[in-house]
Amino acid sequence: MFLDKLKHQLQQNQSLFIGEETAFRSAVLIPLVQVDDKWHILFEVRSLTMRKQPGDISFPGGRIDATDASPLAAALRETHEELGIDPTTIQVVGPLSPYVASSSFVTYPFVAIIDTNQIIPEYNKDEVEKVLTVPIDWLLNYEPYMHLVSVEPMPSIDFPYDKIVNGAQYKWRTRSMEEWFFDYEQYTIWGLTARILKHFIELMK
Repeated sequence: MFLDKLKHQLQQNQSLFIGEETAFRSAVLIPLVQVDDKWHILFEVRSLTMRKQPGDISFPGGRIDATDASPLAAALRETHEELGIDPTTIQVVGPLSPYVASSSFVTYPFVAIIDTNQIIPEYNKDEVEKVLTVPIDWLLNYEPYMHLVSVEPMPSIDFPYDKIVNGAQYKWRTRSMEEWFFDYEQYTIWGLTARILKHFIELMK
């Protein structure tokens, strides 16, 4: 009885990773657009007045709300809120693998085709400074470069060292985080956007 119930539970749809239910979950759209009959990817330059990452280059998207039916629904909603694009005019091509930055942060990317004529000139200036497009042909031939960032654990002041072997002398494992960079004209794409972009371009190759 126990094993039968266990097998049934394991066959059910499980979370992507342990902790997904409580992680910060966001969704982004990788918008494909045609410019002069050439395929480009559209990016946003985040508003310079934003509290987080002002001026950074990003994909349309944001946090998944409890009212969103799915990560895709969140990506479409955010794209509408930021760029004014009617979700019914967006042609979804398909999902990419989620980007799991840590057990507390995951992003779900989706590739889609949008008509640049649908972008309202007065897009949400509270979130978007401007938009730009980068040719896919250029991205396919560009070699992004990488720098490592050292990440060291910082236990809280009330961490129960008395519960673990070696106590306060415990040797925490540091790790290195890859940060990728794409330099296009006067713009630099980096961070989460660059990681997702790199994965997408590698799939295309």
